[in-house]
Amino acid sequence: MREVEIRDDVIRLGQLLKLAGLVEHGAEAKEVLEEGLVQVNGEVETRRGKQITEGDEVALGPETIRVVTR
Repeated sequence: MREVEIRDDVIRLGQLLKLAGLVEHGAEAKEVLEEGLVQVNGEVETRRGKQITEGDEVALGPETIRVVTR
């Protein structure tokens, strides 16, 4: 698991996937979310706008990231 740092207190899931390099662009984020391939804190998440905060864990395929703030 690796940590991904965000500047604000929250970030939308679609933006986080791009920031972390798990997807290359927004359309790809939409696809993986619609297909149910993303988990947030162990639960499948399909909403791009889901608010992600410090300490949340996001998994896509074999990679899991943990969100930290500055």
